[in-house]
Amino acid sequence: MAKRIDKDNYYLDIAESVLERGTCLRRNFGAIIVKNDEILSTGYVGAPRGRKNCCDLNYCTREKLNVPRGERYELCRSVHAEQNAIISAERNKMIDSTLYLVGKEYNSKKYVENARPCALCKRMIINAGISRIVIRNSKSKFTTIDVQEFIDNDDSLDGIKGY
Repeated sequence: MAKRIDKDNYYLDIAESVLERGTCLRRNFGAIIVKNDEILSTGYVGAPRGRKNCCDLNYCTREKLNVPRGERYELCRSVHAEQNAIISAERNKMIDSTLYLVGKEYNSKKYVENARPCALCKRMIINAGISRIVIRNSKSKFTTIDVQEFIDNDDSLDGIKGY
């Protein structure tokens, strides 16, 4: 009998498919929120509905200004994958759910190293009631984060930028 893919990598594969809709010229992420083996919502990186995406404009403001990863998101046109997934789900269904996240660099198509939600996404994840995040590191390896860590280790108090 053939070995079946484990559930975490199954959902990460779906999130990886979702990221293919991303419109960022730096890196694209796909996110799905799952509870009780049911996909509640999906999200990918893209400009707000009705606005032009960076891929349509052929430039990224943060890239042009050489803004480091994890900083100055107010300059970004996009809504993050995690944010789009949260916006599309009902909060009462997200309580104790898992968010699966996959990121790839736009140019190299390699998985984003040490991918983590940004500071704003962390706050949204906490308030959405999501309890666990699974982030792909390679095709079969991933990191699991207990969202309680974001609450217990409030990095917003340290003024630390980036991931």
